[in-house]
Order: sequence, then structure tokens, then C-alpha cells
Amino acid sequence: MAYTTIDDSKLFFNTINYTGTGSSKAVTGVGFAPDMVWLKTTSNGQKPCVFDTVRGVDECIFPSEDTAETDFSGTGLTVFGSDGFTVVSDTDVNGSGMAFSSWNWKGGTTTGKPTVGETITPSGYSYSAASGVGMYKYTGTGSNGAIAHGLNSAPEVVMVKRLDVAGNWMVGGKFQNEIGSGDYYINLNTSSANVSNATVWNSTLPSSTLIYQGTYAANNYAASTYGMYAFAPVQGFSQFGLYNGNGNADGAFVYTGFEPELIICKNRDSGGPASYGWTMIGNTFGMSGDTSANPSFNELTLSLFADQLTVAATGNPVDFLSNGFKWKGTGVASNQSTSPFIYMAFARNPFINSSGIPGNAR
Repeated sequence: MAYTTIDDSKLFFNTINYTGTGSSKAVTGVGFAPDMVWLKTTSNGQKPCVFDTVRGVDECIFPSEDTAETDFSGTGLTVFGSDGFTVVSDTDVNGSGMAFSSWNWKGGTTTGKPTVGETITPSGYSYSAASGVGMYKYTGTGSNGAIAHGLNSAPEVVMVKRLDVAGNWMVGGKFQNEIGSGDYYINLNTSSANVSNATVWNSTLPSSTLIYQGTYAANNYAASTYGMYAFAPVQGFSQFGLYNGNGNADGAFVYTGFEPELIICKNRDSGGPASYGWTMIGNTFGMSGDTSANPSFNELTLSLFADQLTVAATGNPVDFLSNGFKWKGTGVASNQSTSPFIYMAFARNPFINSSGIPGNAR
């Protein structure tokens, strides 16, 4: 990895909860100007939404849908502020009385991106080499090509969404396979399993400088526009990978080197029913068992699905620990016996910071 431990993850990633009002609302407390906002109501069955500064305010793509980019025309996320964002009246982003969680990432570098080896030039981008997070907009060429990412280490997760017409979210990268091949992708907007197709990423995993695109229509059709997110692991801040479920209530433990704030995971090889979808658990909405008599209760029992409109519900119980996370159930979405699961994890605190001081679990 190109950078030492990030001691304060809140400089690059933060979760903010808010209650919808149905009218213009400034959501503050992020701690930085966010460049990517992923939000979802935890109390109602509305679509999850992703906004970013590269595509512009009001321009939404839905993790649960294959639909084209939607312009909310003054009713969605209308302002990226210095400490948060403003949402207006659409129920997906600010339904009156609804509880929302928002996950916010910082980019920041918008000029001077490296171009060596690049054959597909983004029309816009915002990235942070320090945190390994990048956002890009590009026009497809229909030919095998590459985009220089500027992250200084190889992204292990790449997400691409076609913007001009309907198309599935394409997710790929090293995190999803021990196979070591760039042939595989999985759809974010469905519960389907891993698929092999050499034309998606041109059979090539991202390098320390480039993200490769093949000729597949969902990520590189000639003259079509695309949004892309890339995540490279950074010590103390983010980790992406694969673990095997054990089908036991004393479930699989995943070492991350930090206390997570958000994890997203998916049963890689099994799909079909909604229960095989993309589980999202955060430490700001997932706890339902703590009481005044037992304030140290650690188990998070509420989860969302990135690919579904459902409310936060019980299932997939997990402990967020000072150095990783441990499943406490046997669910097919998190800990099914012998099944491989892909995961993304973002930090609340490092396990040990750059000064050698240990962190604490919640």
C-alpha cells in the first residue's frame, strides 16, 4: 500500500443519519465536503441513491436498479456543501418522517490526474490518493482500453454504471476472487452470483496505475456514458476481500486492522432469492439489542440490502470489533457454510494508529 495508517478515517469517510422533512434540508456534520454520497432510508422501502460531484447535483444512480441516470430536477440532492449536503423533496432522499443513513466519501483531486497508458479519457473525476477512493465519468469507445486512476495502488473494487440508458451495475476486482483472474464480474443491482466474461475487463485486473475496460456494453459501449467508482485498500481505513462462511452461530471472523463503520458483503457463488443479496451493515443503524441494563451490547442485528428497497431488518447478526468483524449467525447472506463471500469494509478507527496506540471497540 502506498500510504501509512490513516489515523482519522473521518477525514475521508463518515456516516451521517438524518430524519427526512419532505422539504429542503441541509444535512451537516460530515466533517468535510463530500464528493460521493450513498444514502438510503432505513425505515421505509425507498430506493437507495448514489450522488457524486463528478456527475453533478441532482444526478442519481440507484444501486438497486439497472435504470439510466435519473435527474431529480431540483428535488433530490441539490447541494454538495463544505460540511455535508442538501436534499429537497423526493421521498428517496428526504421523505417526511423517514429515517435515513448517508455514507459520505471524500475525493478532492479534480485536475492533474496521471494519463500514462490511458486510452479512455474521463470527462471528469475526483479522487483521493491518500484514501484510495476515486470517482470518474467517461464515454465508452467500444474497444479494449484503460483509464488511469491516480490512486497510487491498484484498486481492488471497481463499480461501473451505464448512465445514458439502462444497464446493470458491473462490479469487479481482486476482492472477489482467489482465482487471480480479471474475467469475473458481479452485478450490484441484483442478488445474482459471480459471472465469468472476458469481454468485461479485458481479462485484466486493475494495476497500480490503470483500470481496464473491455468491449462489454454495460461498461464500454461506443459513445455511451458511464460513472465509475474505484477503491484501493489503505491501512487503517479500508479493506476488500474474500472470506469463507462456516455456517455456525460462532461465525467467521474477518480481520481488517480497524473497527469497521460500514461493511458490504455478498455471497459470491450463490444467487437468486433476495436473501442472497448485498448485505449492508453500519454501526450507526445496525444495533437493536443494547439496553440501559446492558449498554455494552455489541451485536449489530439490523441490515439493509444494497440491491433492494427493503427497510433495515433483523438478520445477519455481527459484532464490529476493534480489529475486524465477526458473524454471529448462519445466514446465506453472510455466513453460509463453505460459501465464499466478498466484502468491502470502511473504518471507524484503526486497530493501532501510526503512533502505536491501540484503538477501542465500540
